[in-house]
Amino acid sequence: MPLNSITDVPLNVVVSKTSKVPAKKTSSTARPVRVVTKDIRIFGQPGFVLHSYPYKETSLIIDVFTRDYGRLALVAKGAKRPHSQLRNILQTFQPLTMAWSGKSDIKTLSAAEWVGGMLPLEKSALLCGFYLNELLVKFLVRDEPHPELFDQYVSTLNQLAHNEPALTVLRKFEHTLLQQSGLVGDLTRCTLTQMTVFPQENYVVDPERGARPARAADTSPRVKGKTLLDMHTGDYQDPTTQSQSKMLMRFLLAHHLHGASLNTRQMLIDLQNL
Repeated sequence: MPLNSITDVPLNVVVSKTSKVPAKKTSSTARPVRVVTKDIRIFGQPGFVLHSYPYKETSLIIDVFTRDYGRLALVAKGAKRPHSQLRNILQTFQPLTMAWSGKSDIKTLSAAEWVGGMLPLEKSALLCGFYLNELLVKFLVRDEPHPELFDQYVSTLNQLAHNEPALTVLRKFEHTLLQQSGLVGDLTRCTLTQMTVFPQENYVVDPERGARPARAADTSPRVKGKTLLDMHTGDYQDPTTQSQSKMLMRFLLAHHLHGASLNTRQMLIDLQNL
């Protein structure tokens, strides 16, 4: 199966019809119509498990990232039982097709199947994978679809599994995550002039407004306009772009995390100086 086959799985959605239950009329006026909404059922949705934790004695609550429904919380009933088919399937970094139903915030997983077609993550690549998952859990609001980010996640896992440089792969994902979350706009446009940044000029990126020319009193990381242009096109070959984009992403992520720490990020810094 091709590596991108997980994005080609057909999506089937079944939404039960909304039923109208009229109240009994009295001799004076009719009561308002009461609307009863039944469960929504989703079938064949591509997704990955980001995180899981025990629920009651035999079940799990899994945090999943799906292509068309974004990040969701699902109850996997009986998944902790020794002979449960879900026990070995609901693992991180395994491409799955899933089905669920329900109308509450935490819906019920009804099926999960392993798709395959991706190499497993090993050694430092595995730690990078956990870093991606932690970013998704902290930045994505539940029930908001991010199909472009999902495709980038699949591509990033594949690149890590094939030992492509983590320095480049992680920067691309971080940039896409902030863009798709609505936290970063077009970094190639100066907010003061509304013109494209000049490659050799120094800029700082205001987390709330965007790029502007650097000033002497600025304490934010200074980056060349070329770095911002390279990040936009995904070109990280220049050593200056690599080092400056690393500092910029650390700065922006820390700002939007509001003081919350990233455990896997610190481990990556300690092990690989990423």
